[in-house]
Amino acid sequence: MSIWGKVIGGVAGFALGGPLGAIMGAVAGHAVDKVKAEELGAGPSTFAGHGPDARQVAFTTAIIVLSAKIAKADGQVTADEIATFKRIFQIPDDEQQIVAKIWGEAKSDATGYEPYAHQIASLFANDPQVLEELLGALFHIAKADGVMHSEETKMLENIAMIFGFDQHAFERIKHIHLGAEGAEENDPYEILGIARSASDDEIKAKYRALTRENHPDILMAKGVPQEFIDLANEKMAVINAAYDKIEKERG
Repeated sequence: MSIWGKVIGGVAGFALGGPLGAIMGAVAGHAVDKVKAEELGAGPSTFAGHGPDARQVAFTTAIIVLSAKIAKADGQVTADEIATFKRIFQIPDDEQQIVAKIWGEAKSDATGYEPYAHQIASLFANDPQVLEELLGALFHIAKADGVMHSEETKMLENIAMIFGFDQHAFERIKHIHLGAEGAEENDPYEILGIARSASDDEIKAKYRALTRENHPDILMAKGVPQEFIDLANEKMAVINAAYDKIEKERG
C-alpha cells in the first residue's frame, strides 16, 4: 500500500489530535469532535513510541491540507492545481478518492491554514529538512496554474515563518522553486543562499551541506515518504546546476 492508502488507516495507530487529527478523523468516519480536537492543542509534539509510518502519515496529511488551503488562496481552486497535485504526487487511481476527501474537507473547513502549519512545525521541530520539503511541495501547487499570485506568495512566506525559517532562508527556498521564471530569480548564489562575496571554500562548504541535507536517504529517514522523493531529486538538480554555474563563472 502506498502512503496515500496509509493516511486514513494511520488514524487508528497514531492518535494525532489537533486540527490535522480532526481532518483525518472526519474523513475516516471516526467520531472526532472538532472542539475536542482543538482542546487537545496541536497534538503530540514528538513521534516517540511510533514507527516511521506515523511521521509519513503526518507529513502526507499536512501536504494535502495545506495544498488545498494554498490552492484557494487566490480565491479559486483551478483544475490545473488539482491535476498538478495528482500528477506531482503520483496518486494511484484507486486511492485518489481518499485524497479527494481530505482535500475537500480541508477546502471547506473554515479554519485558516495557520493552525495546521503550527501543528506540523511542532511535530517536525527537529527536522527542518522535512519542513523545507513540505514547503517546496506547496510551491509546486502554488505555481501550477502558471501564475504566482501575491496571496499565494504571502501565504507561503507566512508558513515558512511558522516553520521557523527566517527571511533569508525563505528567499533561498523561493529561488530554488521559482528560479526558472526569470534570469533575475535564477541567481545561483540566491539558490545556494550565500553571498556573492563568499570565498570558493565557503561556497563549496555550503553546497556540500545542502547536498547532505537534501539526500533522499536522509529525507526518507526523517519522514519524507518515497512518493515525494522525486521532488527532492528535482530540487537537488537545481542546487547542482547553481553550483556548476558558479564554478564556471569563477573559472
